[in-house]
Amino acid sequence: MSQPSDPPQPSDPSQPSGPPQPSGPSQPSGPPQPSGLHRASRQPELIIRPAVLDDETALAELDRRTWSVLHSVQPRPQPPYDPFFTQHNRVEHILVAEFGGCPVGYIRLVPSTPLACNTHVRQIQGLAVDERTRGKGVARALLGAACEEARRQGATRITLRVLGHNTPARRLYASEGFAVEGVLPGEFLLAGEYVDDVLMGRSLDR
Repeated sequence: MSQPSDPPQPSDPSQPSGPPQPSGPSQPSGPPQPSGLHRASRQPELIIRPAVLDDETALAELDRRTWSVLHSVQPRPQPPYDPFFTQHNRVEHILVAEFGGCPVGYIRLVPSTPLACNTHVRQIQGLAVDERTRGKGVARALLGAACEEARRQGATRITLRVLGHNTPARRLYASEGFAVEGVLPGEFLLAGEYVDDVLMGRSLDR
């Protein structure tokens, strides 16, 4: 099931240089600063990229850390753990969010069904973001990248399913143009409560 993470973030703008100084006697300049000092103080840039097989360990650990009944219908993972990449969960279906060379989130984008009459639809079947980077725009960036990739593949619609009690995720999806297109009431029994399965979708024409 899809999970929220909170909205993505632009890279830092460069600092303004300030107004020109009036002419006058030159001031002592002090010791030279090491090159690259300004660059080192910048925040890491958020990168969205296709997954590679070397992401296996990082994504498997991320999946286990982010498990919650808020967004998952599967039991909590227990050792021995299954591999992240499988015949069903293929590397080419995953986009990874990365900060400073470290994966901090992923989204899974797949054909909605194997039917030829349904090839114009893609479905998001998994979204996870590390709690330490929530609120930095990672989930929103992953959603945007998934829509762009679906367009690149020729899709005209994108859909997803989200648990009814996952309010943060539903708000995020709605803010990105997804509308509720159906509800299966009480579809899952999670932690002793019946939870709706909410179907959402949007056109990729905009």
